[in-house]
Amino acid sequence: MSSKPAKTRSLLSKGSALSSSVEQLRVLGSHSEGISQLPRFSARLAAHGLLPLKPTQLQILQVNVGKMCNQRCRHCHVDAGPDRTEIMTKETMQECLDFLARSPATTVDITGGAPEMNPNFRWFVEEISRLNRKVLVRCNLTIVVANSSYRTLPEFYKTHGVTVVSSLPHYDQKFTDRQRGDGVFEDSIEALRMLNGVGYGSPGSGLELDLVYNPSGAFLPASQEGLERDFKRELEARFGILFNKLFTITNLPISRFLEFLVESGNLEEYMSSLVQAFNPSAARGVMCRNTLSVGWDGRLYDCDFNQMLDLPVAIDGKQHISDVNQELLQDREIILDQHCYGCTAGAGSSCGGSIV
Repeated sequence: MSSKPAKTRSLLSKGSALSSSVEQLRVLGSHSEGISQLPRFSARLAAHGLLPLKPTQLQILQVNVGKMCNQRCRHCHVDAGPDRTEIMTKETMQECLDFLARSPATTVDITGGAPEMNPNFRWFVEEISRLNRKVLVRCNLTIVVANSSYRTLPEFYKTHGVTVVSSLPHYDQKFTDRQRGDGVFEDSIEALRMLNGVGYGSPGSGLELDLVYNPSGAFLPASQEGLERDFKRELEARFGILFNKLFTITNLPISRFLEFLVESGNLEEYMSSLVQAFNPSAARGVMCRNTLSVGWDGRLYDCDFNQMLDLPVAIDGKQHISDVNQELLQDREIILDQHCYGCTAGAGSSCGGSIV
């Protein structure tokens, strides 16, 4: 994409960074040339009879157990890193379990940060398993080889039948290390081999290992089906690694990726590409309709992205997991803003990959 640094950088106040949710939303709704002319996302939904956007049956409880991470990736919408101290307490985890026991959700999607760095992570997985819910963990792979205390994770995951979803930007070292840091690719390959070693990714094992692909720049992901074929072919040929599915996820214009777009002068063009690629079929199947996101402090959000923008669920005075019931959640309207174009562009995007 062409660079337009002078125009786009003017969206930032002098000396400012996009560190607050208020600042990020201000930039996305800016009155600067180009950005202000883009149609509101809610108007696009209304034109297709999709407003108000309401939840369907709750299927997935996505729980962010903390923002601490052993990595600091360029595209991270959580702004996670080794210096983050936000960690879910055991008490809040218990409130999540209490909610889960009375909810129709069949899957718990545990995320972070590196969720494994929460000191009560293994206890939480064990308790979810006792409730006979599917457990999905978003693992950055390098945590598995970070030190000896994490090297038993593959066996732990196997014991509890955990589905492991791991981010791997590319099957080529230079692209992965460019996005995630030097040495990340090598550690990721070692971790994948460890997971393969206990049966993950092997046909008939019942142990599911899925990979996640995010574009490395200001463009939409290519076909999920085609990329999955490429990743499977190259990872097996080069390293003997097997996995089950590959999910493509569009980078949403928030947090570090929004900062990249602003600093590189690509924000207006990227937002325009998302708007032009709006797909009403994808909008009907967005993940916020069947997923509920829980922050590290127990506050509730329609999705993980709204969580990072501090846009809690629209239930007056009832925004903590200990305060809500299914009726309140089912009756709410989903909170929308311009970043939602990222989930509805092209084939659509969710934490489970393409939508259509």
